[in-house]
Amino acid sequence: MERSYPAFTVTKKAEFSLKNGHPWVYGEEIIRKNGAYSNGDIVDVFGEKGNYLGSGYVNDLSKIAVRVISTNANDRFDEAFYARRVKYALDYRRQVMGDDFSCCRLIFGEADFFPGLTVDRFGSVLVTQSLSLGTDQRKGIIFPLIVDYLRSMGETVDAVFERNDAPIRALEGMEEYKAFFSHEGLRNDLVGHTEITENGIKYDVDYINGQKTGFFLDQKYNRLAVRRLAKGRRVLDCFTHTGAFALNAAMGNAESVTAVDISANAIELAKRNAQRNDIEMNFIVADVFDLLTELNAKKSKDYDFIILDPPAFTKSGATAKNAYRGYKEINLKAMRLLPRGGYLATCSCSHFMYDDMFRKMLQEAAHDASVTLRQIEARQQAPDHPILPTVRETDYLKFYLFQVV
Repeated sequence: MERSYPAFTVTKKAEFSLKNGHPWVYGEEIIRKNGAYSNGDIVDVFGEKGNYLGSGYVNDLSKIAVRVISTNANDRFDEAFYARRVKYALDYRRQVMGDDFSCCRLIFGEADFFPGLTVDRFGSVLVTQSLSLGTDQRKGIIFPLIVDYLRSMGETVDAVFERNDAPIRALEGMEEYKAFFSHEGLRNDLVGHTEITENGIKYDVDYINGQKTGFFLDQKYNRLAVRRLAKGRRVLDCFTHTGAFALNAAMGNAESVTAVDISANAIELAKRNAQRNDIEMNFIVADVFDLLTELNAKKSKDYDFIILDPPAFTKSGATAKNAYRGYKEINLKAMRLLPRGGYLATCSCSHFMYDDMFRKMLQEAAHDASVTLRQIEARQQAPDHPILPTVRETDYLKFYLFQVV
């Protein structure tokens, strides 16, 4: 069947990238454009010899000019196409997450071939974020398909809330906003808080005003890894946010747990989560960099298990060197605080802090701290955040457990 989409011809560099599985075409990689289109439309992409490479959403306002969603020349981008994609994504989560299916990431952007789309499930509430214009324009098709398929599985969906308050939307020519999505049978009058249970721990999720979509699901099983090591330990959880690592350490029968965050609001949320689970912990509102400096200055021996779960120190390659220094500073100070035989959990959620860079930083910090690290585990994000080896951006979370020897 003859295709009717506008045709873009791209450079050999772009062709090589697409053939190797990366779905982005940058503006400078486009040689020719044939056919009228509007931003957000679907276009076909061809190599210089006229060979079909894929089809995707176009946006002249974005540095990423085309986000490829299919490499099948026979695909027709109707409701049935998106229904198949939704089914693939949700069936995968139900299989790999098992009992955790009620609280997990249902759609993880390019890893599920939904460019720029995040859908997190917190029980009966779905929280979405659309960072691609083409995807955003089709949410009226995609979101009802997700809701309807979940319900066909016997799952309850009460509301879909759009957390489209990310500044990066401006780069795609979209406005920032937060609102309930309207669809038959969905509510738009909820208060914005819901309770979830992860690893047997109850949390309050503020999906309207909390960070990102309200809760970080990617560390789910890394928190269990911390729990297994926490027995009898004096734990310092840095950048605690909702208190998740700290609560898991407490559930692992730690001798004591102290949760630290620079945000007073985060500490209040962590306190409420501790109370919700009848767990006693200590809480400190402080800048982690300053606190670790103070503890080193007084040669503190208060902690023998330190957890470092900082926010992303870099969101671009241009600032990776500064981020490297920041990661090294906190890890070096933590290593100096830990006694021989102590434990360190450390991670980075920045894609641009690549694993080889992160490991190099840890080795340098250990050298400067005059300690040796014994690796216990190297982990990544939970499988509801799947990694495509051909799309490096999906491989972002590095998590390591060490003993200091």
